[in-house]
Amino acid sequence: MDEETRLIHTGSEPARLGRTVNPPIQRGSTVLLPDAASLYDDDQLTYGITGLSTPVALQNALAELEGATNVTLYPSGLAAITGAMLAVLKAGDEVLVVDSAYKPTRRFCDRVLGRFGVTTRYYDPKLSPEALMGLVTSSTRLIVLEAPGSLTFEMQDIPAIAAAANARGVLTLIDNTWAAGLLFKPLAHGVTMSVQALTKYVGGHSDCFMGSVATCDDAVAKLLGDAMWDIGWSVSSDDAYTMLRGLRTLATRLPRHAENGLAIARWLQERPEVARVLHPALPGDAGHAIWKRDFTGACGLFGVVLKPCSQKAVHAFLDSLKLFGLGFSWGGYESLALNCDPQLGARSIPVDLEGPLLRFHIGLEGIEDLKADLRRGFEALNAAKA
Repeated sequence: MDEETRLIHTGSEPARLGRTVNPPIQRGSTVLLPDAASLYDDDQLTYGITGLSTPVALQNALAELEGATNVTLYPSGLAAITGAMLAVLKAGDEVLVVDSAYKPTRRFCDRVLGRFGVTTRYYDPKLSPEALMGLVTSSTRLIVLEAPGSLTFEMQDIPAIAAAANARGVLTLIDNTWAAGLLFKPLAHGVTMSVQALTKYVGGHSDCFMGSVATCDDAVAKLLGDAMWDIGWSVSSDDAYTMLRGLRTLATRLPRHAENGLAIARWLQERPEVARVLHPALPGDAGHAIWKRDFTGACGLFGVVLKPCSQKAVHAFLDSLKLFGLGFSWGGYESLALNCDPQLGARSIPVDLEGPLLRFHIGLEGIEDLKADLRRGFEALNAAKA
């Protein structure tokens, strides 16, 4: 054979593959089949968009975490939410979405679903399960949940809502990113689909995007799989390896986030500039009873309502922080801060807060260092108010 041919075909199969702690990264688009009959055999792996070793290993590990029979992977957390909705909804359907939902979820419902004949109605996260089911019509196909809710951290009675929805033949989907699949098990409580932005706590290092949808419903699993093929979602083996590596330490990292988060939350409750802290793991929080009943722990994400002050003062607070980064994501090892008021205007139901709303993600830094950074922020806030 010519040298060009030998260079292409030699070394394509390793003589020996050693057993490593994690599965090897298998990169590939083309999958070579053993014979012509296999080319159109859907029971075999025929294309690298799914089924390669590393993504499959991640799916298996996530299924174990979520108590699921099927996990579908997506290139981002938002793609997981939108992908699940596209898989189960059709023209003429209605979806009920909690008003505290992740803002990009709302954007997708408003900009995309409406164009395809799907109606979205937003409901108050404080509604009782009975009141929520009173909104269900013959067209309602799906209820979208979050617990705790984005930015304002309301808790919903997920088991009661899921049971009522199942009795009516309505599917349920929950964004379970706050609990990271570890602190709350939606599928065990009757929810149809548990969605995570793996970008957050599973990845854990703010360096990779991915999302997942877990389910125990075989019919829904088929819809998710078909939609994945029809639309062409896929994740790279390298990214799947990164997520799998992060998953290995999730149960070790998350308690430290919770410990740090609660320490800072309690400290903030004592600050004179703070009206209240929105954290379901705090005994005085409105959602604490549900959290204590259904969740096994907390993470490092919560909200803080300041006493009335100007936007200038809020910006002065944020701009003076040195350890807290200013960014929209969370779930990594680092602490982050964000002002939330610009996002609240998109909600259908007005949010009644005493003053400006901040969101904090508490990372793995030393507690006293974080307190010192926040003190610097409050000094700047007070100086701007003077």
